[in-house]
Order: sequence, then structure tokens, then C-alpha cells
Amino acid sequence: MQVSTASRLANTGEYYFSRKLRELAALNAAGANIISLGIGSPDLPPHPSVVTALTATASQPNTHGYQSYQGTPVLRQAMADFYQKSYGVALNPATEVLPLAGSKEGLMHIGMAFLEVGDAVLIPNPGYPTYRAVAEICGAEVREYDLTAETGWLPDLDALAQSDLSRVKMMLVNYPHMPTGTPASPAFLQKLVAFATAHGIMLVHDNPYGFVLNETPPTSLLSIAGAKEVALELNSLSKSHNLAGWRVGMLVGRAEWLTEVLRFKSNMDSGMFLGIQQAAVAALALGDDWFAELNATYRARRALVLELLASLGCTPAPGQTGLFIWAAVPPQYADGYAMSDAVLAEARVFLTPGGIFGSNGLGYIRASLCQPESVLREALARVKELNWRHAELAEASRLNR
Repeated sequence: MQVSTASRLANTGEYYFSRKLRELAALNAAGANIISLGIGSPDLPPHPSVVTALTATASQPNTHGYQSYQGTPVLRQAMADFYQKSYGVALNPATEVLPLAGSKEGLMHIGMAFLEVGDAVLIPNPGYPTYRAVAEICGAEVREYDLTAETGWLPDLDALAQSDLSRVKMMLVNYPHMPTGTPASPAFLQKLVAFATAHGIMLVHDNPYGFVLNETPPTSLLSIAGAKEVALELNSLSKSHNLAGWRVGMLVGRAEWLTEVLRFKSNMDSGMFLGIQQAAVAALALGDDWFAELNATYRARRALVLELLASLGCTPAPGQTGLFIWAAVPPQYADGYAMSDAVLAEARVFLTPGGIFGSNGLGYIRASLCQPESVLREALARVKELNWRHAELAEASRLNR
């Protein structure tokens, strides 16, 4: 019997890292011992108090049933308190906060709640591949807006305003930006809110990277005057609190829009395990000492990754924040794919090709900081050995001429 695939998947392939991690696993199974600097999955543990909250709740006999689709009042209050403390943004925990099983889930919920055939969505190039996938699965038209080194990896809103925006319902933005690590100033965010207001566009701001190696105070789009009228913001505990596998995120903003998202979400899940909710409450209460320790670790790792990239002849973009380093590839490689393949084959180190994030990323690679210093030192040694081999071959070729 043949069953046709739904047309909504016609333009959507398997997620890049789903395929690539399977490939790397096969290489490792064959004895390759690949060092992956690809995916941004924190290898550090959460704070002990977070684990204690999980185990204490899980040990109770009456905590294993279904939970509210909106999360517990305690968790929503903790998320509202986190926004007040971290960003100076006041949120009503009953109506303006919706806990999620990770912000990636929230992107799909937002798309399914608001997008349909005939709508257009502005997505960044380069940008998180899931943005495109959500728009395509929902049947909307994808319209890319360019981010380039020349524009500081920020969109040219004046140029966008001159284009036909009549069918644009939504614009996806992400600052600090992934993959480039670019932060956004309050002045830019003000201009973004003004642009959305003038053109009747819903802004969806994906904001999971603000607490990692950010030299300025983290910023929420909702801290900008008028933003609550035009914007929803996604946030996550994955990177900031080392809870990537626990799947804890949040969607905050305009109450009536959250009600519509909940209408879809409540048909897709049955609430988050209470132990994870209680653990998230503990994580959200952590103070500045937690982030200082976390960033000290990442700062040491960043120095090693920058040395590794310099050894490969790459040029990192300035002013980056977050869990990754974004760097231009040297001229001997056609693009980031070619460089990634070569370094993987010759040094057994995997770097993410920038082209997976869009055509404006073709000349770049991205390296993750989510490996211990000992592993990063080994990766650096492999790259330096690769350079020595190349130098010896070049010298041998010169002598033979």
C-alpha cells in the first residue's frame, strides 16, 4: 500500500543536525573519534538546587499526573519574576506568560495559531533553520531579509519598508542573533517596533542567548515602549541554565495572542511534568553568581576556539555573544561546506557550515563552545597537526619542482 506524504512537507527536509549527528555517530562507530563543535547543546550540568527540586518532587507519590496546559501558577510567577529582575519587564503571570516544552515547540505553536496559505513571513538570512520550516509547514510564503557583515548582521528596515509588505503577517527576529552572535541595541529594537507598528506586522522575537558571554545587560524586546502591542517573545532555559534536554521555555507578551497559542497548544500536549516545572522555578531564582561562573567557563573555552579558528585561517566576526563563534572561511575553500568537509576528513573535527543557515552564511563556519577545555585542546592539536602536514607537503612539492 502506498500512502502519499502531506503536501505541507514538500519543501521541508529533515533537520540538518538530525542528519549530521547520525552521520557523525556512524563515523565514531567505525572508530573515527570525531570531535564535534557543531550543535549548541550545553555539556555543563544545571545548578545542584535545580536537580534537588526535580528529585524532591519526583519522590512524592502524588506528583506524576497530568498538569495544567498553562503550567503551574508558581512557575508562571517565577517566569514573570525572572523577566522583571532580568529585563525590567512587568508581566501578568496569569495572562502574559505561557510555559513551553522548549522554545522550538513554541515557534510551531505560534505558526499554527496565526499563519495560513496566503500569508507571508519575514525570516532572517542567515537564521535558525526552524524559522523557515515553521513557515513552510504552515503553508505561508517565506520572504527572506538579508543580514550581512556590511550591515552589522542587522536588517535594513528602511529598505524593507519600501517593499510590498501587504501580505506580511509575521516577522521572525532573533537577538542576540544565532548564528552570528550579534547583539541588538535598544535603539535598533525601538526602530524594529516602530517598523512593525507602521506595517501591522506581528514580531516574534526568539531570545535564548542573552545571558551567555554578553558584555552588556540582556535585553528583552518587550522592554521597548509599544512592543507588547506588536510582539511575542520566546525565551528558554536551555542555554542560560544548562537545561537543554529538559525542554523548558516560555512565551511571553500580549495576552490575547497567548490565548490563541494556547488554543492550539492545548490540543498538542498534556502539560509539563511537575518535577521539571519545580526545577525550572529553582533555576529561574538563581542569581548573578550563577551566570558569572557559567561565563567564566565559556570565556576560557572561547579563547581556545578562537585559537583553533585562527590556526585554520578563519576570521571571526567582531562583537559576538552566545555559545558559538561565527567566522569567515579562508580563501582556499569555496565555502563553509567545503571547509567543514575538509576539516572533518583530515582532522576529525566537525565545524558547522554557515550555509545551513541561509545563502548569506555560505562563506562562514560556526564553532560551538559546548565541549570541555580538554576536548577543545585536543581539537586544537589536531588542527595544528593538520597545518604541519599541509606545510610539509607544500615544501616537498616546492623541492620537487
